[in-house]
Amino acid sequence: MALPRSVDVLKQIAIEYGVCVRPLAMRRTDLDTGLTEVIDLPCGATREDKCPPCAKKNRRLRQAQIREGWHRDDEPLPGPEPATEAQKSLILFRAHLEFSRDEAVRAAQWDQVTDLDEAIREVEEAIAAEGLRGRVGPPHVGVDEDQDEESGRRRKRSTRRRQDAPDLPRRKVERRTVGKTYTAPDGATYRPSMWLTLTLDSYGPVRPDGTPVNPGRYDYRRAAWDAVHFPRLLDRFWQNLRRCEGWNVQYAGCVEPQRRLAPHAHFAIRGTIPRDVLRTVAAATYHQVWWPSVDVQRYTLDRLPVWDEQAAAWVDPDTREPLTTWAEALDAIDDDPDSEPVHVVRFGAQVDARGVMPGTEDAERTIRYVTKYITKHTGDCHKITTDRQRAHLDRLWQELRITPCTDRCANWLLYGVQPKKAHAKLKPGRCKGKVHQRDTLGIGGRRILISRDWSGKTLADHKHDVRAWVRALLGVTTDSATAGQLVDDQGDTAERVRHAWELARPDDPDVGPMTHRLMRSISERARWRSELLAVKDRAAQPPADESTTRTDGTTGEGL
Repeated sequence: MALPRSVDVLKQIAIEYGVCVRPLAMRRTDLDTGLTEVIDLPCGATREDKCPPCAKKNRRLRQAQIREGWHRDDEPLPGPEPATEAQKSLILFRAHLEFSRDEAVRAAQWDQVTDLDEAIREVEEAIAAEGLRGRVGPPHVGVDEDQDEESGRRRKRSTRRRQDAPDLPRRKVERRTVGKTYTAPDGATYRPSMWLTLTLDSYGPVRPDGTPVNPGRYDYRRAAWDAVHFPRLLDRFWQNLRRCEGWNVQYAGCVEPQRRLAPHAHFAIRGTIPRDVLRTVAAATYHQVWWPSVDVQRYTLDRLPVWDEQAAAWVDPDTREPLTTWAEALDAIDDDPDSEPVHVVRFGAQVDARGVMPGTEDAERTIRYVTKYITKHTGDCHKITTDRQRAHLDRLWQELRITPCTDRCANWLLYGVQPKKAHAKLKPGRCKGKVHQRDTLGIGGRRILISRDWSGKTLADHKHDVRAWVRALLGVTTDSATAGQLVDDQGDTAERVRHAWELARPDDPDVGPMTHRLMRSISERARWRSELLAVKDRAAQPPADESTTRTDGTTGEGL
């Protein structure tokens, strides 16, 4: 039993060579010849517990994305391309249809309105197919269509700032993403950037291991609500910062849990911003949650409301009275002049910001620090080793289980409110939202947050850059004959409509055992690595010294 298993050694070697340990078997069929072959594609997992090589590759791509956009000295994206004549003609035709529909509505010619609505739908599909972004206008609501309770009007909240939040200056945001350039007395120019960490407020004293000193006084309810709405608070921060600074501040970062299991965020910021401004904006940023009150939990997990088929609503198990609907609960908030938000999310007093110079080891170390946990589940970032830490995690998770995550969350039934678009399949305390899972700690959204104008490229573009660099190093190029073809991961060229792809089942006859496929991939990757290292070694060697021969027959080696 002390001898290692060969299968485990095979997976370990695959991980060392960067081979996906759970590849997807895809069957490629040549539509001209009918020849089929099974090709293994990487699974693309972003978590180490699923596939370490794919997760490591994703982390390197994120690091390259952050590195490329952090210290840029030019704007990453040009303006939109001008519209073509075909696009303009479609928009003009759509305007004529809108005019004709308005005349038909005024004349009560409803048969023509129906035909025009169908024509408008077809034109909008053609507009999207032509390459225009977004909608020209909102869709029309038919006269005989049933409207949702919330479609009649849009609820508006007051935009007046809270009295307990400091005011911020508001400037017109310039269309620039590059920070300030500093000039030294000797004429040298510098364009530093920043690294920022934002944390949430304290919920009670904690020990060095992150557990509360007094669990009975630790505010787990506020911790759960803050974790659920933390992404919206970050959006508010960047919105306020851009309005305060007056330019389009760009950022790239990651959301991670602290040792106390509360989320915090690390960001790389292009350009420099005064630390006092960052602290002031963080102190003045908040997010209000205008939801029904959750002060009193009317039902428990062992005594829940029941679904009434005849009333098509959730009712009290004893009185059989329907619960308050979502629209009625929001109407009560709107009608009460003294109503307060059910929760307000704020940042804590700890705001860490420092400058980072481009091209330094500090910049590389910061990039590694920002992305150190993106290959792990949120609950796996900090190892739980003691019973005290397990009890702290369990108390937080129990609070997250009964915390509403959205307006359609089943947990609203615990507080006597029917969620929006309620149905009979709701199960309070067992909502499938990611924030309720034990391994997310309430962080249910995206953990990697990158602004739109950061590097001017998507993650797929960065993957293409890596492949292009390897092919250029190996001397593999595409000529004009293959310029209109696609190149797959194996380097083979394929015409755009020549091959058909489908997912192969593991029990298909042409799909070999997983171990055989892994061994083939390891061998192929080992040969690729040898060729790549050989080319890199030849490129790193200095050119041979060519001695200069004089006319008298002597060499010029001593010159």
